[in-house]
Amino acid sequence: MSVRTRVLAAVVSLSALGLAVAGGVAFGLQRGEISQNIDDSLRRSVEEFNTLAEIGIDPETGREFTEAAQLVRTAMARTAPAVNEGMVGIVDGRVQLAANSSVPLRLEQDHELIDRILSMPQTDRIVLTSVETEQRMYRVVAVPVQLSSDPAQSTFVLAFDYDAEMAQLGGIFRAYMLIGLAALVLIAGVGWLVAGRLLAPVRLLRETAQNITETDLSRRIPVTGNDDLSELSRTFNEMLDRLQSSITAQRQLLDDVGHELRTPITIVQGHLELQDVQDPQDVESARSIAMDELDRMRLLVDDLVTLAAADRPEFARLRPLEVGQLTDDVLDKARTLGDRCWTVDARAEEGWLLDPKRITQAWLQLAANAVKFSAPGSQIALGSRAAHGQLRLWVRDEGAGIAPEDQQRIFERFRRGSNSTRAEGSGLGLPIVSAIAAAHGGQVELASAPGHGSTFTIVITDQQPEQEDAI
Repeated sequence: MSVRTRVLAAVVSLSALGLAVAGGVAFGLQRGEISQNIDDSLRRSVEEFNTLAEIGIDPETGREFTEAAQLVRTAMARTAPAVNEGMVGIVDGRVQLAANSSVPLRLEQDHELIDRILSMPQTDRIVLTSVETEQRMYRVVAVPVQLSSDPAQSTFVLAFDYDAEMAQLGGIFRAYMLIGLAALVLIAGVGWLVAGRLLAPVRLLRETAQNITETDLSRRIPVTGNDDLSELSRTFNEMLDRLQSSITAQRQLLDDVGHELRTPITIVQGHLELQDVQDPQDVESARSIAMDELDRMRLLVDDLVTLAAADRPEFARLRPLEVGQLTDDVLDKARTLGDRCWTVDARAEEGWLLDPKRITQAWLQLAANAVKFSAPGSQIALGSRAAHGQLRLWVRDEGAGIAPEDQQRIFERFRRGSNSTRAEGSGLGLPIVSAIAAAHGGQVELASAPGHGSTFTIVITDQQPEQEDAI
């Protein structure tokens, strides 16, 4: 079952439940009101009868009532029954008085009702009760009548056809049910259209996901509005952007690695095929070349492993370090890289959260690059400075410099500047430096011009520890 169908089913079910509850409550309240109105009408009739009995004067003759039957007859003549109301007068156990022919409800014709009334205990108390017979349900009031001047026992009986009263209410609620059914059909139709419109981004998301292939990640979901589904579409598009970038980078990496590995393999294979196994000098030369190329391949693999680990949380294990001491340690290690005039431009005397192994690796990589592209005896300076929430670690050289068009490209994997050759490295040194900087929440900046040397700076932001931790 689709989401659209489930949403529509839920809406229709809740609407039906709401209509049923509202209708049931209204029906119960209306039924109670009708019952109350019936009882109030019967009580008013009894009060009118009691008033007539208390006066004790027959309005027609002006004389006192001497017979109970005469009092009941006069009361019946003065009572105007409601539509579903009837009345009878019972004298000495027999129905002797009946309502005039204009009253449709003929109580005297329902013998079961009369028998039930006659079977009631003979008391002087007025009885208001419900009586159910084979014909219908009645709401009955029986008023016993006894005069001192008349030994006969009489009863004035008024009754409502309860079923007929409720039938009117039933008709109203049958109409309510039909209207409610029509409302549910309307709700279902409108809900189907609205749900389809609201869930259109989900449908597009599904269709887009189905149409995405390994070779085509370019499809995106159109985004309109600012609701949750629009935000879902934006998030899905962003995920596709990251996925496409990741797959593109992966393909590029595989292509570049294949190219970089193919060259040393070809060189080794060519020298092994052409070597003269009878010539020791030729064999030694081929061996030397093969070992050199294998070392280059090992370096490439090591660099690739480092880059692959750069995205892991545990790549950089930060702890408080004294930046000044770190500067001195890196300078001591850098002196062994080449015959240069090694100096310190500045030395930060502060503590910072750093991974000593990774940050030293990145700093020495920049120093090695400076040695590679500068002349023997030239100056190479290291420096560190902490200010305005930033830690800056740099290497400055007096080498050939980097052309503007190469300054972005050299940070890409396997990309080299115009001044470099294949023999000068794997092309992964600066990408590794950038990855280490990123793991510290920073970046690498470059200031260079051809013929004026270069300055590479690792900039790390807001990683200063508490003063008591910077020991």
